[in-house]
Amino acid sequence: MESQIYKIHQQLINKEISCTALVQEKLDLLQQNTFNTVNSLLEETAIELAKKVDAKIANGQEIGLLEGIPFGIKDVYMVQGTYTTASSDLLKNYKSAYTATAIQKLLDAGAIPLVKENCDSFGHGSSSENTIFGAVKNAVNPALVGGGSSGGSAVNVAKDYTIFSIGGDTGGSIRQPAGYNKVYGLKPTYGRISRYGLMAYASSTDCVGPIAKSIEDIRIVLNVMSGKDVKDQTTYKSDKIKKDLNTSNIKTVGYFKNFIESKAISKEIKADFLATIDKIKAKGIAVKELEFFDSDILVSTYYTLAMAETASNLSRLDGTNYGARIEGDTLKDTYSITRSEKFSEETKRRIVGGNQVLSQGFSDEIYLKAQDVRNQISARFTNDFKEVDIILSPVTPQNPPKIGDSLKDPLAMYLSDAYTVGFSLAELPTLTLPKGTNTGLQLTADKKNDAHVLQFANLLNDIL
Repeated sequence: MESQIYKIHQQLINKEISCTALVQEKLDLLQQNTFNTVNSLLEETAIELAKKVDAKIANGQEIGLLEGIPFGIKDVYMVQGTYTTASSDLLKNYKSAYTATAIQKLLDAGAIPLVKENCDSFGHGSSSENTIFGAVKNAVNPALVGGGSSGGSAVNVAKDYTIFSIGGDTGGSIRQPAGYNKVYGLKPTYGRISRYGLMAYASSTDCVGPIAKSIEDIRIVLNVMSGKDVKDQTTYKSDKIKKDLNTSNIKTVGYFKNFIESKAISKEIKADFLATIDKIKAKGIAVKELEFFDSDILVSTYYTLAMAETASNLSRLDGTNYGARIEGDTLKDTYSITRSEKFSEETKRRIVGGNQVLSQGFSDEIYLKAQDVRNQISARFTNDFKEVDIILSPVTPQNPPKIGDSLKDPLAMYLSDAYTVGFSLAELPTLTLPKGTNTGLQLTADKKNDAHVLQFANLLNDIL
């Protein structure tokens, strides 16, 4: 699909449409939608900003490429004065006191925020069912899950309720729902975009990333959000990715043989993936089979570390400084009752698991071993990228489940992340391309080579 951002930009400057009418149209669609994607609408702000864009155009002033473009925000980002609930009961009435760096950069570029989007509570889930606002419904088939945790963001883009949305990816939370809803979703290199103002799940793998309907729109939004931030010491200065994405430097593509030969992968996804590999070979691109860690090792390593980090990050939410509070007879009772009543079952499951692996007698045996395996995973990727330029993999081993199934089987939900979490642990840039299998293809490059991912995605768009 062509860039929607360029198309709308041209329509605005040619006065074919007004920004106010465009924004109102999208707000109406969001208001009426039946996919449970909306936590709160930002109507007053959006209309006010749209009127300013129209006034600039009427006065003959130039507008920037993103100026007047409506977008959505996963409800885990701080936006000053808006409800920021993380789809949780504990924070359902919490209003942000400041704005996340990545979102502020988009606002500074003139993009117009429409909606805070439904998601798994605190990012805890792979289906966007773990939310007080009701399960997000798949854009293609409403009987299926929207994917998680950025399900609302992916569905809003797929249904054209937003031009792009900003999701959050910890272990696959942008890539998996993008695949389920047949849109593009990018997890950039860890540190390329500031995490300041993103409600922390697992700080060592949390990434800010865009979801859109074209690679070009992904590139535009990525460039605006990227850069060093003094408020996030993990960030680094990065070059802008050019529009002319040359693919001549991509010579060899690799894929993990054990992912494709796993008993967990569906016959349909396996057959589609192998057919894609054949099409790549037919274009004269070398393809190399790679050996990697088994998916169960990747999942157990990721969830050990992620649960430990979320137990630490959510310890601040006790009803004292943030969110709802239920009074007990003592301060300790107040903490206990508030957290027991206001956290979801999945969030409590992850906090308990995290505290267990961090506790005395277990941290050396479990947590430190997981850290060691993570280092081994990163080292393996370093070696792999000496032999290949891009790693291709399915996004998920199975098709989207029906709404309700994941809540009955948390282990199956965790295993749906089997093909995404390894790239998160290694901090690599990874893009979901909505082609190649029913839940898309995952394109991964070495650290800080985000441009390579977009380059190869453009090439695959022509092949597939």
